[in-house]
Amino acid sequence: MVRINRVYTRKGDRGQTALVGGRKVAKDDLRVECYGTVDELNSVIGIVRSLNLRQPAGPRRDGLDKVLRLVQQRLFDLGADLATHPADKARSGPLLAPADVAWLEAVMDHMNAELAPLESFLLPGGGPLNAFLHLARTVCRRCERLVVRLARAEVVDAHAIPYLNRLSDLLFVASRWVAATLGEPELLWQAGLAPDESWRWPLAPRPTGRGGSR
Repeated sequence: MVRINRVYTRKGDRGQTALVGGRKVAKDDLRVECYGTVDELNSVIGIVRSLNLRQPAGPRRDGLDKVLRLVQQRLFDLGADLATHPADKARSGPLLAPADVAWLEAVMDHMNAELAPLESFLLPGGGPLNAFLHLARTVCRRCERLVVRLARAEVVDAHAIPYLNRLSDLLFVASRWVAATLGEPELLWQAGLAPDESWRWPLAPRPTGRGGSR
């Protein structure tokens, strides 16, 4: 078990950090960027879970939470793996398995079976859960791009890139599934949309005193 009784150590004040095993690298090292972005993704999914659990209890709310809970666990595993240089790994073999990727596909298929086919690209939004799932999707794509770069230079878990690739797809499908479940609108992209001048509102008089409203 991990035991942390002190958060700050001052050891990173000169721009270096230690990987698992003690190897020192710069804080902007690509490997650090990879596992830092996995951590960022995990944090956004944490927001999604907290928003989801504000919904009334039921099998759909609870089912989504179970999916995201396992995703968070897998991402923490992946982050720990990325934080370890290949030469310092005590074990051999992949961390993730094809079954992990297949599980994401099964969840997607289950959600997609309830959705109408897309006839346009979507814009993030419509509701908080939808918007944050899209944010998680875009962070996941960035994480995937970084891990692809790292894999060109160093050994990376064989299933890390497929897992991140499929996870970003799942987060997209989940955003649509959440919108359908909550009865919230999906925002469609309209190519070349002309400005709608009805956005204008009556302008209030400029405040004349220091305490006036803005």
